[in-house]
Amino acid sequence: MVALSEPAASAASTEGKKKQILLNAFDMSTIGHMSPGQWKQPNDQSTTKRRLDYWINLAKLLEKGDINALFLADTYGGHDVYNASLDDCIRRAAQWPMTDPTIPISAMAAVTKNLAFGITASTSFEPPFLLAKRFSSLDHFTQGRVGWNIVTGYKKSAFKAIGIDTPVEHDERYLQADEYMRVLYKLWEGSWSDHATIADAENDAYFDPDQIRTISHHGKYYDIESKHIVDPSPQRTPFLFQAGTSEAGSTFASKHAEAIFVSSHSPTALRPKVDNIRRLAAEEGRDPRTVKFFATFTPILGRTNEEAQQKHQELLKSASTIGGLVLFSGWTGIDISKIPLDQDITAEDSKEANKITSIMSAFTTTNAEMPRWTPRVVAEKASIGGLGPVSVGSPETVADEMERWINQADIDGFNIAYVTTPGTFEDVVELLVPELRRRGLYPEKIEDGLTAREKVYGKGQARLRDDHAGSAYKYDVYREDPPHPDKVKKELSEEQQEVEVAAKQASATTGAAYIEPAGEQTPSSSASDQQGRVADREPLPRHLFHQWPRP
Repeated sequence: MVALSEPAASAASTEGKKKQILLNAFDMSTIGHMSPGQWKQPNDQSTTKRRLDYWINLAKLLEKGDINALFLADTYGGHDVYNASLDDCIRRAAQWPMTDPTIPISAMAAVTKNLAFGITASTSFEPPFLLAKRFSSLDHFTQGRVGWNIVTGYKKSAFKAIGIDTPVEHDERYLQADEYMRVLYKLWEGSWSDHATIADAENDAYFDPDQIRTISHHGKYYDIESKHIVDPSPQRTPFLFQAGTSEAGSTFASKHAEAIFVSSHSPTALRPKVDNIRRLAAEEGRDPRTVKFFATFTPILGRTNEEAQQKHQELLKSASTIGGLVLFSGWTGIDISKIPLDQDITAEDSKEANKITSIMSAFTTTNAEMPRWTPRVVAEKASIGGLGPVSVGSPETVADEMERWINQADIDGFNIAYVTTPGTFEDVVELLVPELRRRGLYPEKIEDGLTAREKVYGKGQARLRDDHAGSAYKYDVYREDPPHPDKVKKELSEEQQEVEVAAKQASATTGAAYIEPAGEQTPSSSASDQQGRVADREPLPRHLFHQWPRP
């Protein structure tokens, strides 16, 4: 077990050298991302995201500013909790409509050398084989600059869109996602040997089939009998982001995430969650300091504090208050339209089981910096920055606030949300990055051609670390998991049925009497199975997650 490192008391590390952070640009393939309504600003280009040149120009800008990655959110359904309707979500363009974030990646990669791409995709809506193929392809086309933000689906509207009336319960989703990851590691890490490409022209053989393993996985949720259809990409497994700090989400993150996207209104409220996941990662045998945390952060920058305040006041004129409330209700499951304006909001107000539990917790928890959450308070904050921290001021003022978050929350960087695009990102590149570099907080120009993982862990570390759970499935150490007990029962039951059918046919032929087996129950009707099904509907403790082999 790896000992948990002492949390940094400040951004300064040994010998007085400050910890250097990374910045990701946070965007979404939609008009109203975290600050709905700003499409009304004359210089905002959020309504042009359906054109490829928006993404190409943004990638060039971020490359110019040495931004680590473009982090792309995604969703599979509209926010329909507010007023129990999708109408306001549509009317305010609050994360609606939504195009596929993976499509423009190759175009952006073609005009950049260093910018990485963190792409959100859910474990709930497609088989792991298809996701594995897509991300392996993108990792090839970007030369290893791809990361995956792992999410589990929670919206009723998204599940209904694929023909499922009732979403999978929260903790059960994470158990399902845990197995999903196991299948992906088998495909990405365990199917192809590094020596499978032989390019033997004399014998007309480009690949050696004996060096490509067929994955035979039979778990509770997924069955697969296949080789991975894409040869190993530069990283094999994309760099793994994850969002969610609920109990089940934290357990999942401690096994799988290399970087975790977190959101909170206060660094002191965030710190215990960061410490908890690092502790859980150490219990999994991982170096806890290699799990990186990126907090959402919305800067409104000016060359002076006065200029920034003027810009803020102008942006408030375009803000969509209803659009912000639509997002709040969708994330928390609280229909805020039903609560009196000055009444405290509590977790009990969330009548919807399908929500982002960690966000609901963050915005119903009070502290010294946020003593009350009422609809009036939410309305004031929700329309700019999506309820995350918003810092208004000069580069010096905003950098001071970022240092406070680094020191108090023990985070490793920020996902920078925009108010207007590309305006916010232009200000970050031109004003904020130089100030962070002046303070020694942001790295100078890095070497060209590093993978997404190398940009975080250092040159030469393009593949999963040895202490990561996925390394247990690397080709040279691969061992197939035994089938899930339910699958064994099913096979035994099918064999028994075949035997009984054969016996009945034999008795019919010979005229002998066939006697039914006594005192037997099918697996589906046993008392223990009935109890298991009841237990499945209860909160799922950590020990029920797959017991991963140590790499």
